[in-house]
Amino acid sequence: MTVRTPSSRIPSAPSAPAARARTARFRRAAVPLALCAGLAVGLTACGADPDEGTNGVGKLSAPEIEREARSAADGAKAVRLAGTLVSKNGTFKLNMRLKKNGATGSVTTKNSTFELLRVGDALFLKADAGFWTHDKGDGKKPTESDTEAADKLDDKYVKVPQDDPSYKQLRGFTEMRPLLHGLIGLHGEVVKGDRDQIGGVRTVKVKGGADGEGGTLDVALEGSPYPLRFTRGGGAGLVVLSEWDKDFPLTEPAREETLDYGSRLPRT
Repeated sequence: MTVRTPSSRIPSAPSAPAARARTARFRRAAVPLALCAGLAVGLTACGADPDEGTNGVGKLSAPEIEREARSAADGAKAVRLAGTLVSKNGTFKLNMRLKKNGATGSVTTKNSTFELLRVGDALFLKADAGFWTHDKGDGKKPTESDTEAADKLDDKYVKVPQDDPSYKQLRGFTEMRPLLHGLIGLHGEVVKGDRDQIGGVRTVKVKGGADGEGGTLDVALEGSPYPLRFTRGGGAGLVVLSEWDKDFPLTEPAREETLDYGSRLPRT
């Protein structure tokens, strides 16, 4: 008896032209896949959304981004401001922690470095002896008694009288809202710039003018849209804004840390 078994069809090897065609198709498919892999880091191609995982501010127009940044700054309780400002009155280096009822930090000018502490309306200044002996604005050189007084004031807090001409000027370095408004304002037509990172936080730039001649503001794309860096136009300085809403203690210095200057403060 003869048993019939199902016939097995063994595929024949592809012809050389067919094999070459199949290889070419694989290569064509691999090219865009490789490009996607290379561009995925920047999230700029192959269907990736550059705003995925952000606060969505990057999708807004430049004027809207600027408004969001200003609104976030206005609503903040505290901030650290550090950087350099260039003005007609000179160059200032600031490192200030600011909040609505006061501030603490340092200011460096061409002549000296001094610390400021404001608690409410009480403003204190601390500096080395050199600060207290430099030009008082009367054209006179420091006397021996001036030098002796300066040595006593060295590294001590001096409460700045509110009627002293320096009070308003020095207090300006400690006012959170006016200082921020004066520093982060853009001039000219506002345009959207590139994406960046500051302190590990993704940002989007908005510029005053196409070349940033009216300033460039970096706005956070993560969390609240706080301004994180402002580059002033015309080489007028750069400030970094950090520690948004991070509170810090403010207390008046102890009595033994404080001395009375006794007359008008030196011009800063």
